[in-house]
Amino acid sequence: MTNESKQWDQEADVVVVGSGAAGMTAAILAHDHGAKVVIIERTDQIGGTTAVSGGGIWIPMNNHMYELDADDSRDDALAYCKALAMGRVDEKLIETFVDTAANMIRYLEDRTPLKFSAMTAPDYHPEVEGGKLKGRSIEPEPFDTNLLGEWQSKLRLPGAFSLPITRQEAFGTFDAFYRPWLIPQDLAVERMEKGIVTLGQALVVGLLRGVLDREIPILLETRAKQLITENKTVIGIQAEQANKPMRIRAKGGVVLATAGFEWNEKLKAQYIPGVIENPNTPPFNEGDGLLMAMEVGADLANMSEVWHFPSFMIPGETYEERPLSRAISAERNGPHVIWVNARGQRFVNEAANYNSVGKTFQAIDTDGPHFSNLPAWAILDSQYRAHYVLGTTMPEDPDPEWIPRADTLQELAQKVGIDPVGLQKTVDRWNTMVHHGEDLDFGKGNSNFDRFQGDKEAPHPNMGTIEKGPFYAVPVHTGALGTKGGPKTNSMAQVIDVRGNAIDGLYAAGNVTASIAGPGYYGRGSTLGPAMTWGYIAGICAADNAKQHT
Repeated sequence: MTNESKQWDQEADVVVVGSGAAGMTAAILAHDHGAKVVIIERTDQIGGTTAVSGGGIWIPMNNHMYELDADDSRDDALAYCKALAMGRVDEKLIETFVDTAANMIRYLEDRTPLKFSAMTAPDYHPEVEGGKLKGRSIEPEPFDTNLLGEWQSKLRLPGAFSLPITRQEAFGTFDAFYRPWLIPQDLAVERMEKGIVTLGQALVVGLLRGVLDREIPILLETRAKQLITENKTVIGIQAEQANKPMRIRAKGGVVLATAGFEWNEKLKAQYIPGVIENPNTPPFNEGDGLLMAMEVGADLANMSEVWHFPSFMIPGETYEERPLSRAISAERNGPHVIWVNARGQRFVNEAANYNSVGKTFQAIDTDGPHFSNLPAWAILDSQYRAHYVLGTTMPEDPDPEWIPRADTLQELAQKVGIDPVGLQKTVDRWNTMVHHGEDLDFGKGNSNFDRFQGDKEAPHPNMGTIEKGPFYAVPVHTGALGTKGGPKTNSMAQVIDVRGNAIDGLYAAGNVTASIAGPGYYGRGSTLGPAMTWGYIAGICAADNAKQHT
């Protein structure tokens, strides 16, 4: 959209589109580097995808690793990140991330109320060169929402009710993913009564407090529609507020931080080589930023990639009037459970990281246009039910009606449409491998990551027989934490065009961009780590650009 009129409804040096972690980080840095900033947010709530996330941030060489006596180096971080990118990412971008991420975290801790702590979670591929067993994933400490004042009510709520405990408490202290009843109820109640939040909400609250302290205006219910250009330079944005058009001048540039396109059926059909049945994100992630960038000639990359997140869905549960997708944990990682397809065959190491597991649902049969591993089920038995949480059902609770069950494997297979002969053969082989203590087919439990995710109190963290009825078949659904493709950016967070040139005045950060992880997933927080780092860079560079146009 060219600038045919000099009429502006508002003017700023930097306009940030989106109020998630990437956007608010960009806004804070742009302000601190002398820019007048405005944030526009499509919905009536703050936080976007970040608010419904686990809040982990993957940061190599971060300043909290010493808390766990963990070590890291630039060489190790680069080797690991480059290995997972599999040659599909400009290595200069990976180097920029590794060299900048830790500085970004220190800056936010020094200049906002946010504080972080390290997690004992390993990288998702700790056996790959440069991988680490702990410390690179950090998370925000619990945060008091009362510090937001009137903005407290504008905080986006998570999709599923969750107790206000940190990920480290969940995985380490209380073993919440297998035995949530071990969480001290008095601690949870105290935090809830005091308005204390954790996970992604804590990250959003800390950043929002930093934004409010700087008196950066936030325009809610303001949807960005189109970039305004002049002589191929982005000089502002056309938005819509209360069904009325709004033109906002951006002297230094526009920062797109609008998340992915996982809720846009047309774009998914065009770019994603598989099924995202029901994303785990707010349903407003429809690719607004991607479309605007494409309109001004942005080059695209990584468009077929997704932050996969296999999930289960309890009938009747909703979020923002859409079916709610819940995370699968013990039902994937623990003993006494395997995943099978309609042939009754296992097809994956169930305890591998969710992104790698999710990729297996994109496999297509050679004998026809069918996805090889869809539909899929988690098969478990009464041993599992007696020890672990199943969805929202505790061991002592009656079996939920939404989960098929039967006294025999053959009856269960016939009930849900699994080949009974194939299922029996698979379970028999599984039980034999359990007795020998090794998964010879897919290596479940071989990685340090697998064992970290498993039940540490079981004889084997990830393996247990499936032999005691009744048996259960939990439907597995394809979810997503977002898409990973979008406009390509350079090391200054500038969007680049199809000729490889930077588009003056246009910056981007977060899931709206082509992820520097390529097809990979570094560890817990691989979405937020690069997103906030690129937000940090975008804020600085857009502010500097504004000074040149003053």
